[in-house]
Amino acid sequence: MKRSGFGASVRIVGLSAIIFSGLVLTSTDSTIAQGQGMQNMRGMNMSKSKPKSRKKRTATKKGKPEKKHNMANMPGMNMPGMNMSGMHKHTRRKNRTTRKKPTTKHQMGNMPGMKMPGMEMPATKKSPTPKPSPQQMNMPGMNMPQTSPSPSASPQKMEMNMPGMQMPSASPNPQASPQPKMEMNMPMPGASPSASPMGQMPGMDMGGMNMNMGPLMVMSGEGMGVRVGASEANVMNLGQMGSGTSWQPTSSPMHMVDKIAGKWLLMLHYNAVIGINSQGGPRGTTKFESVNWFMPMAFHKLGNGTLQLRGMFSFEPFTFARGGSPLLFQTGETFKGQPLVDRQHPHDLWMELSAQYTVALGERGTWFTYLGYPGEPALGPTAFMHRASASENPSAALSHHLQDSTHISFGVFTTGFTYRWFKVEGSIFNGREPDENRYNFEAHPWNSRAARFSFEPNNNWSMQVSYGFLRHPETLESGDVRRTTASISYNKPFNRGNWATSVIWGRNHLNSPDKVGNLNGYTAESTVNFLDRNYLYTRLELVDKDDLLRPAERAKLGIKQDHPSFRIGAYTFGGVRDIWKSDRLSMGFGSDLTFYSKPPVLDQFYGNHPVSWRLFFRIRPRKMEMGKMHGMHGNMKSNEEKMPSKP
Repeated sequence: MKRSGFGASVRIVGLSAIIFSGLVLTSTDSTIAQGQGMQNMRGMNMSKSKPKSRKKRTATKKGKPEKKHNMANMPGMNMPGMNMSGMHKHTRRKNRTTRKKPTTKHQMGNMPGMKMPGMEMPATKKSPTPKPSPQQMNMPGMNMPQTSPSPSASPQKMEMNMPGMQMPSASPNPQASPQPKMEMNMPMPGASPSASPMGQMPGMDMGGMNMNMGPLMVMSGEGMGVRVGASEANVMNLGQMGSGTSWQPTSSPMHMVDKIAGKWLLMLHYNAVIGINSQGGPRGTTKFESVNWFMPMAFHKLGNGTLQLRGMFSFEPFTFARGGSPLLFQTGETFKGQPLVDRQHPHDLWMELSAQYTVALGERGTWFTYLGYPGEPALGPTAFMHRASASENPSAALSHHLQDSTHISFGVFTTGFTYRWFKVEGSIFNGREPDENRYNFEAHPWNSRAARFSFEPNNNWSMQVSYGFLRHPETLESGDVRRTTASISYNKPFNRGNWATSVIWGRNHLNSPDKVGNLNGYTAESTVNFLDRNYLYTRLELVDKDDLLRPAERAKLGIKQDHPSFRIGAYTFGGVRDIWKSDRLSMGFGSDLTFYSKPPVLDQFYGNHPVSWRLFFRIRPRKMEMGKMHGMHGNMKSNEEKMPSKP
């Protein structure tokens, strides 16, 4: 009985030793298997090195090379552009009675492809005896603590502490963490743009997340905006900014050059069209001329808000023929004391000198004030030269003096509020049209008023209705005008192009001794850009004109009214082809044809079927695109060289 009991005890002890050894091997294999998950990380290539083997105490057995650490198989570890080489293989000893000797640490900081500023990846610990020695891996805020293949070491967690991004590694203890997990907590679009430095990494598609590109510039989704004061999420979208304080669709294309100078964001928009303008019929003529304007802007954080300074200048007083640019059926303003007929007046040398100050009201609202001398009151749609739907058409709309003629007013003060999709604003201003002197500053009473309500339900739509009282707008007429306008604008970006359309209505209610009644103007215009370099545009108008006939012509027709009104139609179709582009400039050639409809009574003065045409050369800045802001282009380019874009 004693011998059998002793033998049973020996067998039990031996069986326990075998089970214990198996558990140790299982734990070691599990740890090694977890280390293999790093190899298949996209872009994280760990070059193979020769395995180290250890001699066994017995001459008949040789150690097998241990499986290499493979980080790629860790779930969610998908980081393009990160190449890891130089990782050593571990060896596994099958002798369960001898402890492993510490091997050389992984020098991850010297791995090719890991030149990311600020990134710290401590060395991988082979045993609990040596102390970890962190290596520098320059990537901001990214720390990767060591993992330990030793089952006796305490569980370690590997983290990449990028803002909003946590990627814990698998625990070396298979019981505590059977499957490695990775969590990515990205800020939502309403989060602070400054809290997302990942937005500055080239190739990182952040979707709708705001990306901070400086103290003022914010990129949100595919749009660009200017931060309102110190607000975390409140921005003024650049694409939404029209002339004066008007709105157009946020997705509208922008042709500008930009620069960051200290704490200032500087921008410049300009457009110069040079060519031949030929107006048909007996009243038409042909001229070589240039339509042009230059518009510098500057933004700066001031106190709790953002200051915007804007200027606009035109050399049309020098590049138009005397009396204005030929344009059949156009009226408005004067030359040598006589009303202009069949001519478009040149714009003033000083078209706008304005300042706007905007303060955030929470995260979705703003309050703003605008002062211009000259400037544009809150009346009508965006002026024709700034509308995306008319961006390629060098001609003024015939309905200009019924819709947006107040865009040059010498004296404007506007204030208003925005909340999400809505804007309400009001203005007091000088309602007098500019005089014949196109180089001076005029002084008239600020005795006109206007109010406008704008609505933008999403990035592609913008709508407005406005009403204004204009005190004595025409130099040669003593009456006042009450103007009502409404407009809807739509813009749709698509692959390698854009489509912009506007429908506008304007009415002047006349109240003077010799003019009583309403004049209406209806405009539909559209411009489509396709295959990057090609543009097609059209403008269709119906407009009431009451100053087409001079006294001698009215007498010839037997018309006794001083201001008979006629409904005129103008239908323009044209196209432009960009022939050269650089990072900052685009040049193109274009042409268009215009056909007209009119009452038959005007045939003897205008001909039966007059046709007008233009042939022109256009130069302007290239369209701004996401990631190509020139003020940050140098920094972004250098980052792109270090960090390949996301494939």
